[in-house]
Amino acid sequence: MFASRAFRPAQSFARHARTYASEAPKSGGSSTLLYGGIAAAAAGGGYYYATRSPQAAAGLPTTKVSNTPPAPASKTFTGGDQGFIPLTLSEIIDINHNTKKFRFKLDSEDSVSGLNVASALVTKFKGPEMEKPVIRPYTPTSDEEERGYLDFIIKKYPNGAMSEHIHDMKAGDTLEMKGPIPKYKWEANKHDEIALLAGGTGITPVYQLARAIFKNPEDKTKVTLIYGNLTETDILLRKEFDDIEKQFPDRFRALYVLDTPPEGWQQGKGHITKELLKTTIPGPNEGNVKVFVCGPPGLYKAISGAKKSPADQGELDGYLKELGFSKEQVYKF
Repeated sequence: MFASRAFRPAQSFARHARTYASEAPKSGGSSTLLYGGIAAAAAGGGYYYATRSPQAAAGLPTTKVSNTPPAPASKTFTGGDQGFIPLTLSEIIDINHNTKKFRFKLDSEDSVSGLNVASALVTKFKGPEMEKPVIRPYTPTSDEEERGYLDFIIKKYPNGAMSEHIHDMKAGDTLEMKGPIPKYKWEANKHDEIALLAGGTGITPVYQLARAIFKNPEDKTKVTLIYGNLTETDILLRKEFDDIEKQFPDRFRALYVLDTPPEGWQQGKGHITKELLKTTIPGPNEGNVKVFVCGPPGLYKAISGAKKSPADQGELDGYLKELGFSKEQVYKF
């Protein structure tokens, strides 16, 4: 059984219910985000949003009504047999001790990337002593409609040939890219409710999906994000998710789970567990639901089982299988 959506006061959460703000009774109280007993989220977690804001996404591009249609933008990446394209690095911004944002110029200031949701790019690099080039996929964090540039958030991994190379790059250097590489084709209201389960830099594909949902006024999908990291400083795109959370409290909620939380941390502690998922994400029999998973190998193994290949999702395993989800209800990025 999955936890009831009925709201219970924070003090009485023996098992934390999944509740969106629109489903809770009016209290006339503070508009502060309330978390009840999530200090024990490794064994079960839940949260309740007591605020309701206008339906306008802060910081998210929305379709503007105009009598004059904008000139169509050229697409830098067109797929097919286009091949790799060198893009020039224009800006580097430090995010934390091992993660940076990299901005690359597109082929013109009026061009868009050509990516759709959900899709990614592959990068290629061959050092002077390498027999074969290194090829790695990355999902941009900039909006697909942005013109003139692409942003990536990339963590530097020890012995990670591509991540180390990108972190060693300087403004003016170029990196070869190719795409778009299609993932899960999203359409407005394709599912009534989705869960995004991510760890580390696996947040970028699920952010791409969430951003597309909440910038579209026609899309009414409800979204739950469960995001695991080592420490609080490792949480990426937190401001962007906080902005969505403030604007859409009746449709979006996020729970951050930390392996080493700071003193006084009120959200999840430890790892993303079966019990936590059982009490926070929509159950397999709660209508048209879909669960998206992205993260390091250990996260896949525990939650959904690994993919066999980029083109083969593999069999469903782990916590989601134990909770009764079918293979068709889960997508592994």
